[in-house]
Amino acid sequence: MTPERRRIVIPIALATVALAVLLAVRPVPADRIAAGYVLALAAIGLAALTGSLSSATSEQPASQFERMLTRPAEQPSRPPELVRIEREIMLGAASAGHLHMRLLPLLREIASAKLGVDLELRPERAKTLLGDDAWKLLRPDRPAPEDRTGPGLPLRRLRALVDTLERL
Repeated sequence: MTPERRRIVIPIALATVALAVLLAVRPVPADRIAAGYVLALAAIGLAALTGSLSSATSEQPASQFERMLTRPAEQPSRPPELVRIEREIMLGAASAGHLHMRLLPLLREIASAKLGVDLELRPERAKTLLGDDAWKLLRPDRPAPEDRTGPGLPLRRLRALVDTLERL
């Protein structure tokens, strides 16, 4: 027996058994029992009909209207903050002005957070924890470059600075 038929036959058999029990006991008049039985059979029939209709429509391809309503899956993208920081690093390597005004303040903020020390309030402690090379770049009183359009910090030195910050 197929699962579709089983879903119909079992409820009908249960309703029929209930009919026989109720007719034997007769808690209510027989015409009400018969009406309840007919109502139960109608409900079983409607459930079977809606089930077969929904399975038949699910096999059909979606209409053009339904296809237009579905959104295409979003492509995974890189986090915007990561893209922003990468851009700051590239611009800091290309321009001394950008390095001084944008990238070094960002790296100072990262260093301060990683150290748990304010670089301006406790410079001696920060210098000890950072080391001389990193401190030369991150010290808050670092003078502005004379030529802001000149080259920034080479990527090799930036990588060494970031590695130092990661080790904190």
